[in-house]
Amino acid sequence: MPLALLALAVGAFGIGTTEFVMMGLLPDVADDLGISIPSAGHLVSAYALGVVVGAPLLAALTARMSRRTVLIGLMALFVIGNALSAVAPDDHLLLAARFVSGLPHGAFFGVGAVVATGMVAPERKARSVSLMFLGLTVANIVGVPAATAVGQSLGWRAAFFGVSAIGVAAIAALAFLVPRDRPAPAGTTAGLRGELAALRSLPVWLALGTTVAGFGALFSAYSYITPMLTDTAGYAETSVTLLLALFGVGATVGNLLGGRLADHSLRGTLLGGLVSLAVILALFPLLLQTQVTAALAVALLGAAAFVTGSPLQLMVMEKASAAPSLASSANQAAFNLANAGGAWIGGLALSAGFGTTSPALAGAALAVLGLMVAGAAWAVDRRTVTPGRVVAGYVPEAAEAVRH
Repeated sequence: MPLALLALAVGAFGIGTTEFVMMGLLPDVADDLGISIPSAGHLVSAYALGVVVGAPLLAALTARMSRRTVLIGLMALFVIGNALSAVAPDDHLLLAARFVSGLPHGAFFGVGAVVATGMVAPERKARSVSLMFLGLTVANIVGVPAATAVGQSLGWRAAFFGVSAIGVAAIAALAFLVPRDRPAPAGTTAGLRGELAALRSLPVWLALGTTVAGFGALFSAYSYITPMLTDTAGYAETSVTLLLALFGVGATVGNLLGGRLADHSLRGTLLGGLVSLAVILALFPLLLQTQVTAALAVALLGAAAFVTGSPLQLMVMEKASAAPSLASSANQAAFNLANAGGAWIGGLALSAGFGTTSPALAGAALAVLGLMVAGAAWAVDRRTVTPGRVVAGYVPEAAEAVRH
């Protein structure tokens, strides 16, 4: 695999670290700024809002630029946002800084996925995307615990300075390892309106809907994993951090496995991952009856969810081939909508008094919904794609060469 994938993984590592580290530092931030924990929780929402806004907007506005230049610029914005977070004097400016930090998130993964797939043979595209996402999953094992430990011992501002340093390292790696490319010629894109027009496709929206439902299933349960592990499985709160790292291990394994399997069967891997996710979540109340099976359930949850990551990213890109960067970035926005929506639905199940493990059952229902949306997408493809054509491996240039 090209070394440039390492540079993309470093950037993904930094992004994954800053996205989730705030959750571990909320008490420290709240105490230092003199605000309540719920008010500090808005800092998590501000980042997610930045992702949703920035993902499609920045991808569309930079469509004519060199992708290497775009990646470096996005990571520079990431560094600025985290540095501003580190020096923010009050919660209002910290809220704005977190919004800025989230802006490059989706566009980086979106443009990065296009760069990653463009450097490998068609039969290795999904694997290249999974290697970029490896930085995101490893961040949950190493980056988030390390940044949280730094923040708790040296102050939360030190954690954000550290994340900024990761961003600087990513800029250097991108500059040295990602090959130079030329900007798109004038006339090949039509600006923001033209990029958005490429998304006026039912298959694209069905793919994005699968992301929202599928990863909504994950976050419905994962958002409330701590009370499930402590109240149902009987773990001490001090053990939860280790179990969350176990989730990261499962996510890393699932991500790499999904990339390999998707290169052989894109849709089969996606459907298999969603079925596995639904089954695991449905079995959560039973698996959480003992500590051993609860730990296994956490790892399996990460693996089943992230098996679908690369297939979903690649499928969205293929369905919007005229604007792959924008579509891929929009998929990251959908991922963050799944984060918020899944947590909300899981919270509704808890508030309704259905029990501590009810968010997992709600997640199972969302996974089934994701299967239904993916099935609808499959039906649309069968009606619109001529028999015998392999959609996942179809390359227009290659087909043209065969004709001549």
